[in-house]
Formats: sequence, structure tokens, C-alpha cells
Amino acid sequence: MAKKQRRRPKKPLKRAAKGSIQKTYLIKALTGLGVLLLLVVIAGVLTHHLISKRYKVLPIIKPRVIRAPRFEIYPKNDIPPHKPIPRTKPGVLTKLPQVAIIIDDIGYDKNIAQKFLDLDAVLTFSILPHSTHDKRIAKIAHSKGFDVMLHLPMEPNEYPIINPGPGVLLTSMSPDQLIDQLNEDLDAVPFVKGVNNHMGSKMTTISPQLYQIFSILKKRNLYFIDSRTTVDTLCGPSAQLLQLPFAQKDVFIDHIPEPDFIREQIHRLIKIAGSHGEAVGIAHPHTETYKILREMLPELKEKTILVRASDIVHIAD
Repeated sequence: MAKKQRRRPKKPLKRAAKGSIQKTYLIKALTGLGVLLLLVVIAGVLTHHLISKRYKVLPIIKPRVIRAPRFEIYPKNDIPPHKPIPRTKPGVLTKLPQVAIIIDDIGYDKNIAQKFLDLDAVLTFSILPHSTHDKRIAKIAHSKGFDVMLHLPMEPNEYPIINPGPGVLLTSMSPDQLIDQLNEDLDAVPFVKGVNNHMGSKMTTISPQLYQIFSILKKRNLYFIDSRTTVDTLCGPSAQLLQLPFAQKDVFIDHIPEPDFIREQIHRLIKIAGSHGEAVGIAHPHTETYKILREMLPELKEKTILVRASDIVHIAD
């Protein structure tokens, strides 16, 4: 009998079995990796949830670019009212009349602000809330012994075509909204001793809202100076009723920012001070205003005593 030959497995079958095993291992490895990644994701979600419950996660807010609002809107005729609010005489009699010059609309241009801060004169700086350099300028002015005021944005007749800028008080606000916004504005500028209105030709003619505003100022021991952007203003009687230290603008120095006009307005300020014993002038951070004010400082010091705004406010009888 012929010997039976042993059948050997074909090599291709052996290779197929080996490939199948490798494929199984690969599937298991990928499955394990997927499970691991899933566990990592779940752990991350749980961690974020636990942290956010313990700590308030704030949204990422892009920095807001604030554009400087325009300067005051001026009345057509910058003249004193026919029936001026009665003034009390200064507490300390002096040979020369007192003049307070307020530089309004400060906060967006730190370079021109620094020029006024460096003048050899007693000035008052009224700073717009939420402006680019409000805190820095307020700190420097305070360190030099100057009064810092809040230049409070108030609704003008031209609103919303003309917007006074961030922090504006609107006549459409409820009492709570008005007071909340006012407190926010006051807290935005450090070292504030007083307030004057930025625009406000509409707001300053509405007694109920002025009472709300002045009540907060009185609680904070602040004074108010009326910029008089309208002849219909009721700031004086409202301040008198609440016994709030008060004064009003006598002269806008530079609503026409031309050298000859600014000189004329400063002379007018000196003349009014001589008649009343004191006067308030309001200027703005124009380069021309800085130059003329620096030029006329010797004459101002010769004919008046430059004082802070807080030295010239009074509680009306």
C-alpha cells in the first residue's frame, strides 16, 4: 500500500488567520481609545460644571471702543438771564473778586488735560464718566489740590440726534433707573466734590427729576453748578428747595474757539466778577483755550483771585 501523504495547511490560510487576529487587536485598541476619549470628555464636562457652580464664570467681553462725545451745545445767545438767581456774598471778603474757571469735557484727551493741569493757576476739572482717562486725570487733579467734578451727561432737546455720551440721564428713565445711572456715573470718577451738567437742555427743565438727582447729590455732600445750556433751566430753584450748595455759569469762555473771542470772554468774566464779587467761567479742552488762558493768567491774577468751584458755591437763602 502506498503511504498516505500528510496534507499540510496551505500557507495563504495561515496568513489569513494571522491577519484576522491583528484586525481583532486593532479593533479592540481603537475601541479602547474611543472609550478613553469619551471618559476624558465626560470628565471635562463634569469638572467645568462643578467649577461653574462654585465660581461664577464670566463671559469674555471684547473691549469697548469709546468715542469722545461732542462738547456742549450752546444757546444762541450766551447772555446772563434777565432775572439772575440771587447770590449771597462770599463768606470771606477780599479786595479782589473771586473767579472759578471750570474745564469741562475732560477725560478723553490726556495730553491736553495735562497742559491745563500744569498751568500755574487754580482750576477745576469736570470729568466725563466712563471716559478713557477719567480715573487717571482725576487722580492727578486731586493730588494737585484741584476740585474734581463729574461732568454729568444729561438729555438735551436734540436727543437722540445728539447723544451726550456714556452714562447719560434721560427724561424717559424711571426714578430707579435715573438714580442707578447717576450713582454709577458718580462712582466712575474718583475724588468728585461736585457736579455740573453736560448738555441737559431738556433734563434741566424738569423739576421732579432734578429733585431726584439733587437728593442723591445732597446725600453725598456734593455741590452742583448749572452749566446753563438753556434759559429755561430750573436748577437754581430746585437746588434752593433742597438746600444744595449751588452756583451757575456766568460765561462760556470758548464756545467759539478763536483767540480774539476767548480773550473777549475772559475780559467779560473779569467784569462780571467785579460786579457780583464772584463769577464762574466754563471752558473746554481746546488747544486755543489753553494758549489764551496761559497768556492771560497774569491779568486774571492781577484783577481777580482764582479759586476752586467749591469755594464759590452757596446754599441760597
